[in-house]
Amino acid sequence: MKQQILTITENVPVTNCVYRMRLEGADLEAQNPGGFVNIRLDGLFLRRPISVYDSEPGSVTILYKVVGKGTEQMAGMKPGETLDVLTGLGNGYDLTKSGDTPVLLGGGVGVPPLYLLAKKLIAEGKKPQAVLGFNTAAEVFGEAEFKALGCGVTVTTADGSYGVRGFVTDALPEEYSYFYTCGPEPMLRAVYRAAKTSGQLSFEERMGCGFGACMGCSCKTITGYKRICREGPVLEKEEILWANL
Repeated sequence: MKQQILTITENVPVTNCVYRMRLEGADLEAQNPGGFVNIRLDGLFLRRPISVYDSEPGSVTILYKVVGKGTEQMAGMKPGETLDVLTGLGNGYDLTKSGDTPVLLGGGVGVPPLYLLAKKLIAEGKKPQAVLGFNTAAEVFGEAEFKALGCGVTVTTADGSYGVRGFVTDALPEEYSYFYTCGPEPMLRAVYRAAKTSGQLSFEERMGCGFGACMGCSCKTITGYKRICREGPVLEKEEILWANL
């Protein structure tokens, strides 16, 4: 974990409520797929944890949904402004278990962390398929970007207004070697039940400190208590105890 002052170089809407922000810093290291940053905002006590969408040495890109005071404040920020950011947080996804044809399942703002994962998998010669789930056509983002990487992409909408009607589990491919997923808990539960292989699930959890000190996001697994911000947000399918999550 590092605390850094990063400069905003881009902050633009990708839907009516989802924004893409690019942050740059000379000493910023490339972030891991599935990891997150924690952003301090003026006048607000708790930092805002946001998953990493893309990253390379010197820059990190995040996608965030405007849902409250913090993200509303972020949406109004301009290039050239700076943010106090904790970087290098979270355990991220383990790419060594993917096999050759993994499937990536994202729901809503659970889609962004899968982009950097897909990029890394493709760089290793894997052939990931992405299933992106949303409530309605107006919320859809990321389809073109995943296709540009070389992913096969299926989009689902709960109301059927775009792509496949239904949820990400309704568009699971017939064959895949492993799964990676991120999204709201009901979606993760559904993926857990429907998946035919092992996999990794990234949890969206309310956090206090974001780096393991406050224990506010602890959950019980088969190997004991784990902190979503520190030992997570990614957990393996076999260690999850749903009654405690």
